[in-house]
Formats: sequence, structure tokens, C-alpha cells
Amino acid sequence: MNKIEENLHKKGYELVCGVDEAGRGPLCGPVVAAAVILKQGTYIEGVNDSKKLTEKKREKLYDDIMKMAIAVGIGISDVQVIEEVNILNATKLAMKTAILNLKIKPEYILIDGNQMIDIDIPGETVISGDAKSETIAAASIIAKVTRDRMLIEYDKEYPEYGFAKHKGYGTKVHIEAIGKYGLTPIHRPSFCKKFVK
Repeated sequence: MNKIEENLHKKGYELVCGVDEAGRGPLCGPVVAAAVILKQGTYIEGVNDSKKLTEKKREKLYDDIMKMAIAVGIGISDVQVIEEVNILNATKLAMKTAILNLKIKPEYILIDGNQMIDIDIPGETVISGDAKSETIAAASIIAKVTRDRMLIEYDKEYPEYGFAKHKGYGTKVHIEAIGKYGLTPIHRPSFCKKFVK
């Protein structure tokens, strides 16, 4: 899994940063990005694509990554930003913010997916990066747990929607709740058009 980082370290890049996001597809809530720099040679048992892990496992790994990482940065684009600039640009913005929020500037960035962001740091995109790169996988866990915790908080405010369970994704329960109660301020109107009469 660490092949990409190993090759970069051999080229002289010491501070390699993985970047990933959570929440591009849901009907509500922000898109959250994380940037993680791990010390050269760090291996965190169990780190993998966040979607392949149970919630309990992600929570434990979140703590491990926070303890072991050289630096972690978070970037959040809220619903207003998503609606204003579209989800792709909002995601790129969250990723850039996450990198800029690192306490140490990375020398090289690895971004999950195929969309590079506009930043003055060398880097590359990695398709399915959370399965190929330890730092991207770590970033995917931080982003997912951060966003999930936000949705659990929203659930207290809007208990009838079931956010704590489905985390804002378009499940049957969620779509039915939209039909019954309408949209909340955290819903993305452009994502919910076909569910609102």
C-alpha cells in the first residue's frame, strides 16, 4: 500500500501529504476534506479505504492517525458553497483548505481521484488512491469520521430525518422524511429537486 510514498521518499520528498474527501454524494450536509502527512515509514495497522471499514474501526483509526500523523488538516465546504459553486468545485475548495490548514507545508501532495486542485505545491492525482496510498487512506478516514460526527450532531437538531443513521445519503428513510417534512437548512436543494414537490 505504501509504494507511492516510498517512491516519492526515494526522490527526496520527505513530507508527502495524502488528501481525500467525504460527502460528495449525500443530499445534505457539507463536503469535508482531510489532508494527512505521515512520518516516513509509518504503518498504521488497519488503515484502508474508509468505506471498507466499520464505523467502530474508523473511530479507532481516527484516534491512531491523529496521534501518529506529523500533521492533519481539515477543510469544509458547507451547503451554501456547494450550491453556489457546484459539488466538484466545493470539493476542490475543501481539499485546498485542508492542505492550507496543515501546520507544516507538504513537499508533495497525493489527491484521491482524477481532479487536481489549484495549489502551489507539486503533486498528482491517484485514482482509487484510498486503496493504493497509506496517506490518502488515512485522509479518507479523517474526512469520513469528521463528517459523520457533524451529521450525528445535526441529528439532534433534526431528529425526524435519521441523519445519525444514513449520514445524509439518499436512503429510502431519508427520501421519505424529505417528502413528509420538506428540506432543512442543511439540505442541498440542487441534490433534492426530484424529492421535493
